[in-house]
Amino acid sequence: MKLRMNHREANPKVFEIMLQLETSVQSLGLDKTLYELVKIRASQLNNCAFCIDMHAKELQGMGEQFDRILLLSVWREVPIYTEREKAALELTEYLTRLSDAGLPDEVYARVRAQFQESEIAALILAINTINGWNRLGVATGMFPGCFL
Repeated sequence: MKLRMNHREANPKVFEIMLQLETSVQSLGLDKTLYELVKIRASQLNNCAFCIDMHAKELQGMGEQFDRILLLSVWREVPIYTEREKAALELTEYLTRLSDAGLPDEVYARVRAQFQESEIAALILAINTINGWNRLGVATGMFPGCFL
């Protein structure tokens, strides 16, 4: 495999801005495990191998159970995620695939039952951020180990 473009070298400011956004999202107080689950799920939907690999390793390094990483793409089918995590994962799916169905009221109601509005706003920004990273990664042909 060959990287289409190294965006870090082509325009370092792009990478810097994305890092600033990531740092800002991390300062909003989201649970780190929840945020990593959201990152992996969006990356799965967007087929971003680089991000799936990076965030799965991040969760593994945090001591997360292997099954919760491995089975994330089928989170509805297994009883290993909390109601809060399920709500965040569902929101992630709908916002990542926004053009398919928008965000149905019943999905928002499930999210609202688990999170305060300030947390929902943070989740929305977190989902937007990982989708931005995914688009940068897929567009430039990033893959696990491409910067080694």
